[in-house]
Amino acid sequence: MKKVFLTIIALVIISLTAVAQKQTTTKTHFKFFSTTPAENIEANNYASVGTIDPSTGDIVFSVPMQSFEFEKALMQEHFNSKKFLNTKTNPKAKLTGKIVNLDKVNFKNDGSYTADIEGDLTINGVTNPIKEKATISVKDGKLSLDSKFNLTLADYKVAFKGGKPSTNIAKTVEVTVSVNY
Repeated sequence: MKKVFLTIIALVIISLTAVAQKQTTTKTHFKFFSTTPAENIEANNYASVGTIDPSTGDIVFSVPMQSFEFEKALMQEHFNSKKFLNTKTNPKAKLTGKIVNLDKVNFKNDGSYTADIEGDLTINGVTNPIKEKATISVKDGKLSLDSKFNLTLADYKVAFKGGKPSTNIAKTVEVTVSVNY
């Protein structure tokens, strides 16, 4: 009986410690969507890397820009071009942030928690501060993070100066993030 009790205590301590440590994942999905009178544009990226540290609230994402996939090859060509995102020069977007209301997120109990995230987002070589909300879910010791927010492309010097692409691209895009740690 004593052995069983000690084993249960050890398993509880191990599971609590595992949740409290920094976790890294490649199970990510970044999507952006925009709509214009000409057409809707959607791109998906499943090649990103993310980390979260439940003990400090630190969050980091590295998003390889050339891994966004579009329905049309021409959209992908424009996206990666020197005139738009210049993904050869700026191959990654990066978010370095922190959960600022860490006391409201219980990483040890199953549930869904609203996290206020503040940090710096770098796209196209331009870094801007961000403040966004995310939902962090805990289920059986596993974490997931979901968020949806809008980005103004001009804030990151992303825009075609003229021609047809400039009228076919929205000024703001909706970004959806879905991550399983």
